[in-house]
Amino acid sequence: MTEVLPGLPMFTRRLDLPDGNESLPTTLKMASATLPIDVRIRSRARIALDGGGEAGFILPRGHLLRGGDVLADETGQYLLRIQAAAETVSTLYCDDPLQLARACYHLGNRHVPLQIGPGFARYQHDHVLDDMLVQMGLHVVVEQAPFEPEAGAYQSAPHGHSHGHVHDHGHGHAQGHGHAQDHAHHHDHGHHHGHDHDHDHDHDHDHDHSHSHSRSHSHGHGHGHGHGHG
Repeated sequence: MTEVLPGLPMFTRRLDLPDGNESLPTTLKMASATLPIDVRIRSRARIALDGGGEAGFILPRGHLLRGGDVLADETGQYLLRIQAAAETVSTLYCDDPLQLARACYHLGNRHVPLQIGPGFARYQHDHVLDDMLVQMGLHVVVEQAPFEPEAGAYQSAPHGHSHGHVHDHGHGHAQGHGHAQDHAHHHDHGHHHGHDHDHDHDHDHDHDHSHSHSRSHSHGHGHGHGHGHG
């Protein structure tokens, strides 16, 4: 039975209940909140409780709340059960495992969060994706149902983008092309120590040729000095 909680309790941790409801303390007040996926993927939110009143939650980033999860408040006095709200989804029903796998492959290539179960795949309604699957000869139903996507669907996307760009900036690509500056330095080193001559030697094309290549590609100086020292 859900209760109205006083004030604005703040729920900060998810309980691990290996035995389900049997592990819940019976002395604590329990409320419930029915939430769509767009709220359940957030790390913090102010929400309306099913029995009236409001509450809030602050959880670690990347945590996906699922229907049936139970949260405890920061004082240890109250519990909150999460229910997954029914929302507009597109459900692909398919008895052919190969066809279902192909559909999931194409949806995954478009970074679509998916709920996958026996004989079906579900995603937030998108008529463009619906049309794509229908053109593949598949059966798609637009319906109202709770959406429980795979765990990594929302957790990895933000984190992955952050790390994906660190490599590029760390190597100086933002200044043009990191390889051009790096290779220019190495070739300058090679002229003074390997060939013991400077850029002002006799062949006309060497200075222009070597400098133009050093700024765009690493092997420009190799062509510039292959003539005068043969």
